[in-house]
Amino acid sequence: MNVAFDFTGAEVLVVGASRAGIGAAIARAFKAAGAAVAITGIEDAPAKADRGAFAYHRLDVTDGGAVRALASATGRLDILVNCAAITARGEEMAPEFFAKVVDVNLMGSFRMAEAFHPHLAASHGRLINIASMYARFGSPKNPAYGASKAGVEQLTRSLAIAWADDGIRVNAIAPGFVETEQSARSRTDPAHVANVAARTPLGRWGQPEDIAGTALFLASEASAFVTGTCIAVDGGYSVV
Repeated sequence: MNVAFDFTGAEVLVVGASRAGIGAAIARAFKAAGAAVAITGIEDAPAKADRGAFAYHRLDVTDGGAVRALASATGRLDILVNCAAITARGEEMAPEFFAKVVDVNLMGSFRMAEAFHPHLAASHGRLINIASMYARFGSPKNPAYGASKAGVEQLTRSLAIAWADDGIRVNAIAPGFVETEQSARSRTDPAHVANVAARTPLGRWGQPEDIAGTALFLASEASAFVTGTCIAVDGGYSVV
């Protein structure tokens, strides 16, 4: 990535960045732009490529006590990015799993935001949530994921209003189809892969790095008058 932003001196926390995917790409982009970056994940350690590159916190975002403990142990924070999410294509009609997806994707984003609200208020910081194009499309194979991400988009709007007086800007990104570890299962279906590329005006699946630039923009002064919005980064898929 051609870095066009300078985040020297900024303290950034990217939640859900332990695997090869959007969170890790965003963390790398902030680090390349000069920020001090910490990441979280459910695994004992981050992906091999990122070990030693970031301060790492093992964190289950469904554990409110653990979330609050991390917040208490954190000093200044300027930018919080919520990327933690789960999905299981074709398995989300089971009520118990549906509830788990919502707990991680939606409630997890809220738990992190609420716990770190004082930090962001003190720094007049930025909160960036990762939603999804499935927040706006029906998804017969990912109903829990779609519902949770629609909630994330609405939460973004509500927090943007609620926290504006604190000087906090709250925005979201809605990625389209991106080649990540999470999407690997769906990409075993050649017809699905081809259909996505055929419908996407830019003619391909996204890469995690395609999302990172928008995160940098939303965290920067270049977007100083932007709050409560959700930016689609999907190669044009959603406009067809």
